[in-house]
Amino acid sequence: MSEMLLRIEGLTKAYPGVVANDHVSFDIAEGQVHALLGENGAGKSTLVKMIYGLVKPDSGRMLLRGKPYAPAEPRAARADGIAMVFQHFSLFDALDVAENIALGMETPPPMRDLARRIREVSETYGLPLDPFRTVGDLSAGERQRVEIIRCLLQDPKLLIMDEPTSVLTPQEVEILFQTLRKLSAEGTAILYISHKLEEIRTLCDHATVLRLGKNVGECVPRETSARDMAELMVGSTLKTPERVAKAPGPVALELTGLSVASPSAFGTALKNVSVQVSQGEVLGIGGVAGNGQDELLAVLSGEIRAPRDAVKLDGKGIGTLGPTARRALGLLSAPEERLGHAAAPDMSLTENAMLTGSVREGLERRGFLKWGAAQAFAERIIKDFDVRTPGPGNAARALSGGNLQKFVIGREVLQRPRVLVVNQPTWGVDASAAAAIRQAILDLADGGAAVICISQDLDELMEIADRFAALNEGRLTAPRPTAGLTIDEIGLMMGGAHGMEVAHV
Repeated sequence: MSEMLLRIEGLTKAYPGVVANDHVSFDIAEGQVHALLGENGAGKSTLVKMIYGLVKPDSGRMLLRGKPYAPAEPRAARADGIAMVFQHFSLFDALDVAENIALGMETPPPMRDLARRIREVSETYGLPLDPFRTVGDLSAGERQRVEIIRCLLQDPKLLIMDEPTSVLTPQEVEILFQTLRKLSAEGTAILYISHKLEEIRTLCDHATVLRLGKNVGECVPRETSARDMAELMVGSTLKTPERVAKAPGPVALELTGLSVASPSAFGTALKNVSVQVSQGEVLGIGGVAGNGQDELLAVLSGEIRAPRDAVKLDGKGIGTLGPTARRALGLLSAPEERLGHAAAPDMSLTENAMLTGSVREGLERRGFLKWGAAQAFAERIIKDFDVRTPGPGNAARALSGGNLQKFVIGREVLQRPRVLVVNQPTWGVDASAAAAIRQAILDLADGGAAVICISQDLDELMEIADRFAALNEGRLTAPRPTAGLTIDEIGLMMGGAHGMEVAHV
């Protein structure tokens, strides 16, 4: 039996109007891969922030190897052997790998010695890295390696990982899992947060489930189905998304020879992209982050202009039109970045509903904004998409990530688009909310809309998409029917095997 590494006893943390953690208790053993599961807003983030010293608990205590543990800040947690890889990378694109890692160390060694250690550790754990490559030139998977190696150089006793596979190909996921298994075998405990329940079943030894801030159960993932874990998380029966089988209609959106530069120095240019999407169809586009997804959405939304006939809606060239004109025609979009792109953080939900809904929902008249109608629209989004918030007057930044995502998707779906383009529609969203969002997308397609769903969640694309294409270095493979596609084939397409577009294996 492995010895107990970290014991959590009755941790409680309350904020105005909500108890984030309510007397949470569980143990993590040395060498154990321990999953932390729960819906959005269940209290997972608050809990790991207390473990890592970012938040101070109101009551309860933690014991590290039997001794009281109460880190005042992350520096103290790292000194005690606790490391964390965050869901959102904290790297500087203009610096190289070694410089980024040095910034995260209390007393970094000389750069030559650090570069040697980076090479040694990265090769030992199967995550090879060139310490002198500029981070802006790295893929999303390589960027994650930087974060992990930065943690491993601290020789951690507990490694916390938050949604670590959201930006990885299937092949990269397997490499990561091999690394985590090696760490576990050497005695490092891993606290693993993910909404991908099949991954939890593959990797984790034990799971603690949170619901509304409370520990509602423990399970052994290998002995528990993904559905059972999901239902334990939400406290009710989980509905599987369903759709009506029907033949697609006429072509709604067409891209022809689309080539545009990225506005970002570290972005990816789109190269000769051609594809058609029909009414009533969901086209799934997969790919590792940073291969042109943001640029594709920006071109389709009108944020990046293109030659007029490179983008056609119902046969008419719209490449030179801006976002407002495209929305008036029925081409709507929901970008990946929730705060700052899809929603203005400090604006209320009513104001955010106004930002994209003013034209199609008639929320303005002769230059005057109709705030009553905007509030009613926001309330309809909140009700229809089960957005957990005190009301439409709340600021967008006050919502959990999952609830804000439901609001953003609901805002676009309820405007009855002819074409909807969404990037990462269920990123960081719990199983119940993800099922609701996917059902809304399917219902939209069943009603005759054309949908482009850009996602790194392959299970999601296989569940809702009629056809699948992959973006790699700004090039799009020819779409293939999702029926019969294997994960290996998809991984090859995502990794740049453009021969897959003609070689229907």
